[in-house]
Amino acid sequence: MQHDKGNTFRTIMRVLQEDLGYTVYAKLINAKDFGLPQKRERIYIVGFRDKIAFDFPEPDIDRKTPCLKDVLEAKEVSPKYYLSDTYLSTLERHKKRHERKGNGFGFRILDPEKEIANTLVVGGMGRERNLIIDKRLRDFKPVTPIKGKINDRYVRRLTPREWARLQGFPESFKIPVSDTQAYKQFGNSVCVPVVEAIAKKMIEALHRVKGSHG
Repeated sequence: MQHDKGNTFRTIMRVLQEDLGYTVYAKLINAKDFGLPQKRERIYIVGFRDKIAFDFPEPDIDRKTPCLKDVLEAKEVSPKYYLSDTYLSTLERHKKRHERKGNGFGFRILDPEKEIANTLVVGGMGRERNLIIDKRLRDFKPVTPIKGKINDRYVRRLTPREWARLQGFPESFKIPVSDTQAYKQFGNSVCVPVVEAIAKKMIEALHRVKGSHG
């Protein structure tokens, strides 16, 4: 809703409603309100060809939001997900420099026991804003080319499978692409439980109309 001071959103709504004749509903929804340990606010737009009354799903206020730890791998992950000491030092220097200037910086090490993930995004600090400390690593031998050595603080990125879980994909969902492509695809994806809840509400609305027509 904020893009181009709201002009983009207004244009989308105008085209759908006035040019195409849809009955349109829109709402800003946060993934954390639908059982996912991720702060992810996105606008969801629902359109019907006919005039149909529709209400977006409401979050279950009694449901406790899971923590980041609930989506982490059960076993030790590959050393390739651990940052090199050189890169980690660079991130920390950049963060301090930005802090002195009063700017924010995407690099974050989260506490999986207490925190939820920041919004998954593609590019920039997309992976570095959701780092964790995972002390299960036993073999510090790099499996990919890195500068320096694997950091001894056990700081690592989340894996593509963990990103999939943060977006609500089932364990049966296959990831046949490279890690780079997987991060891009999951970072650009919508949250499955949110879309599922909206779809159920759409079906209910359509059934009400069908029932009223006999």
